[in-house]
Amino acid sequence: MGKVIDFRTDPSRYRHWRINYDGPVAQLIMDVDEDAGLFDGYKLKLNSYDLGVDIELNDIVQRMRFEHPEVKVVVMQSGKDKVFCAGANIRMLGGAAHSHKVNFCKFTNETRNAFEAAEADSGQKYIAAIKGACAGGGYELALACNHLMLTDDSVSAVALPEVPLLAVLPGTGGLTRITDKRKMRRDQADLFCSIEEGVKGKRAKDWRLIDEVIPNSSFDETVQTRAREFAAESSKSDVEQGITLNPLNRTITDKNIAYSLVEVEIDRDGRRVFINLKGPEEVPPVDMEAFVAQGDQAYLLKLCRELEDAILHLRFNEMENGLWIFKSSGDAEWLEAHEKLLNDNADHWLANEVRLYWKRTLKRVDVTSRSLAAFVENGSCFVGVLAELLFAVDRTYMMEGSFEGDNRPPAAIKLTESNFCPYPMGNDLTRLETRFLGTPDDVMTARAQIGKKLEAEAANEFGLVTMILDDIDWDDEVRVFMEERASFSPDAMTGMEANLRFAGPETMETRIFGRLTAWQNWIFNRPNAVGENGALQRYGSGIRGEYNMERV
Repeated sequence: MGKVIDFRTDPSRYRHWRINYDGPVAQLIMDVDEDAGLFDGYKLKLNSYDLGVDIELNDIVQRMRFEHPEVKVVVMQSGKDKVFCAGANIRMLGGAAHSHKVNFCKFTNETRNAFEAAEADSGQKYIAAIKGACAGGGYELALACNHLMLTDDSVSAVALPEVPLLAVLPGTGGLTRITDKRKMRRDQADLFCSIEEGVKGKRAKDWRLIDEVIPNSSFDETVQTRAREFAAESSKSDVEQGITLNPLNRTITDKNIAYSLVEVEIDRDGRRVFINLKGPEEVPPVDMEAFVAQGDQAYLLKLCRELEDAILHLRFNEMENGLWIFKSSGDAEWLEAHEKLLNDNADHWLANEVRLYWKRTLKRVDVTSRSLAAFVENGSCFVGVLAELLFAVDRTYMMEGSFEGDNRPPAAIKLTESNFCPYPMGNDLTRLETRFLGTPDDVMTARAQIGKKLEAEAANEFGLVTMILDDIDWDDEVRVFMEERASFSPDAMTGMEANLRFAGPETMETRIFGRLTAWQNWIFNRPNAVGENGALQRYGSGIRGEYNMERV
């Protein structure tokens, strides 16, 4: 299988980032160790990054919310002289497999989206303090911040030079953010994305590429002043102390990935995996004080952390297993009670962060390029937030009636308020609103079922499952489905599923994951970019790439 990419890390293992905490303001310093690339064959010069750099950043963004809720402003800056960030490492991209390049871009997009949303969701505003060259993925890193500050000197500039230099697109939302977020004029955006040297100073501000341009002599002081001003203006509640996110325990064998609450069964012959989610083994804490005391062992937080890690592990390390099947087991009433504690205390900082973590993790499911299914079996606990998985997948199969030799409780689904608000998709609709886009009254009908135990016939009547199957048909029908799905072209499946999952309005997020990812996927396969004489292969040689000039 090759090198296993591990997404688990912690501050003691960081090689590329430093953080200084000072009350409500944190300094996040990018200081990439050029000799600590995730793979051999390249050096991470000029603060360029690979997946390993972003794994650390993803961990930082999560910990900032849970371990340092006192932080209201995060200043992202460079630890290198005369360079903010040179973007994704070109040698890494040139030598990486196509699948790794596309997965890398998807993960970096998810990480950028996470800290971009931190201000609205968690009250943590990110400032990009740009000194030096800020190009490609480096500018995309800055673009995802909420406020961009550029020093006015002879070397500091922002640029998206991928098209003229590399024959690819900016891979981490740059094109979308300059138009949809920065609302840059189309003709100026066209010019900006066609020049290698980028844009400096006043022109960068006039073109809406940054928010402030500041004389170099007063830049550092102004950045700190602005950070303190933003912190003082913040409406985020003061929280004295967060909780610690301890390392996840995980055991991997050839056919199994085991956590405490998540177990993944791998069937390589069938090119499929089963992701089994376990319900709680005890009643919830009596109140939020007791919930906080549980720390990262609180059931819904622990389950979410393990599920997210499993998703990321499978994406990068099990790419030929194209069908994921979600299952659950456990006490549905206890799960409902655990969720109710969070929903009833949604204004508590930790309850809010756990719910937001589930929102981000469910979005990872939505954009995962695998065929997704769910089996609602006897004894399952698809309640509330776990029921969201049933509406995230491509198909849901549910057991109907009693099964011979099976004394587990009958298969049932229970909807809660969680299915109607706190976990929107990237299109800003709930999964049920997306599911019933053409029949919005069905959303209201489903809402009327909140709190009811919906067994197979009722779940089918309300459109919550794809198919219900009795004891006679279950084994044969699900076997045929799994074999058929695994036999289809993975490319066709990825394209079909990505198109069907995001009905409804287009947002900046759906444009990034729908349009950008699809186009970049195609461009990364084209000889103009990755062929022997393509731009990515020739970068740094002084010879421009050779292009097939057909427009298709």
